[in-house]
Amino acid sequence: MDEFKPDTQRKASFGATMKAVFWSFFGVRKRSDHEKDAANMNPVHVIVAGLIGVLLFIGMLVALVRFAVAK
Repeated sequence: MDEFKPDTQRKASFGATMKAVFWSFFGVRKRSDHEKDAANMNPVHVIVAGLIGVLLFIGMLVALVRFAVAK
């Protein structure tokens, strides 16, 4: 049964995952940070953080368009 145990313990907090996803939206990441994040982040946190980021981005775009059209 030992072959089913994960090799590493995922220890990154949700806030650290949000930070990594935020920087990935800009495409600006250091190689060392990327490797550290890939080893420590929980995949479920990455998916949830990505969805939150997308919703915030779409909300900002909608608000910007409404502001531009209102003028």
